[in-house]
Amino acid sequence: MSAPILPPLKPIPIKDRLSTLFLEKGNLDVLDGAFVLVDKNGIRTHIPVGGVACLMLEPGTRVSHAAVVLASRVGCLLVWIGEAGVRLYAAGQPGGARSDRLLYQAKLALDDTARLNVVRKMYALRFKEEPPARRSVEQLRGIEGVRVRKMYELFARQYKVNWKRRNYDHTEWGSGDVPNRCLSSATACLYGICEAAILAAGYAPAIGFIHTGKPQSFVYDIADIFKFETVVPVAFRIAARNPYNPEQSVRLACRDAFRQTKLLKRIIPTIEEVLSAGGLSMPKTPKESVAPAIPNKEGIGDAGHRG
Repeated sequence: MSAPILPPLKPIPIKDRLSTLFLEKGNLDVLDGAFVLVDKNGIRTHIPVGGVACLMLEPGTRVSHAAVVLASRVGCLLVWIGEAGVRLYAAGQPGGARSDRLLYQAKLALDDTARLNVVRKMYALRFKEEPPARRSVEQLRGIEGVRVRKMYELFARQYKVNWKRRNYDHTEWGSGDVPNRCLSSATACLYGICEAAILAAGYAPAIGFIHTGKPQSFVYDIADIFKFETVVPVAFRIAARNPYNPEQSVRLACRDAFRQTKLLKRIIPTIEEVLSAGGLSMPKTPKESVAPAIPNKEGIGDAGHRG
């Protein structure tokens, strides 16, 4: 048999993908080799799963085994969220976790000096200035909180939004005012693609440095670096318009903002930059460790794929 004329197709790198797609009220499946959402009337909507970093699955969505397998193979993160995208219930694994990077991240988080250096780097990237010297992580967290509240007030004044404070109840979504609902929807979009990038790069969402003790602690750490240059201005701009469906308007605007700022290209390099500030080297494999019985085939060189 003659060799194929064209080489096998390779997955699209994470940095070149569409950031997020929201799906609701349908069955997610693989039909005729294509990734599709089928509604109750049998209408098929094709999903370019290989070109998307993260699929947000809202209430009313069912996912087949074949769909999960395909999403995993192409490195697309599946995230199960609540209505309006304000709660994250669970997330799949896009296929990029690596033990060496997990151990490296844990090593940095457990070393007090390294953790402080990482937090200081996060602070510098977020506020575009070096943090005060000789401050602990707790002190930097307090300084950060004051600055964040001030920045919310400045954005509210800029967009002429009636702002009281950041406050919402995720169990009573409608009880929040429009600015808080817009902010919650916007940050949910940002958390989704940040978690997709973290998993794609081989790190653990739960091992945070500023935030700790939650399944998405590291997601919050990384998202905060980009929050005020991307989704917060979007949220206040939409809130100022007071649209009929602010959550949907925010999602569409966030999608455009992610594309314009080329955010997906920046997240993984930023993660590497932040962790390297810890000053520790990647752990070496112990000499007595046992190699895998069936070695993985050589990958394509891009984080987030199964080879």
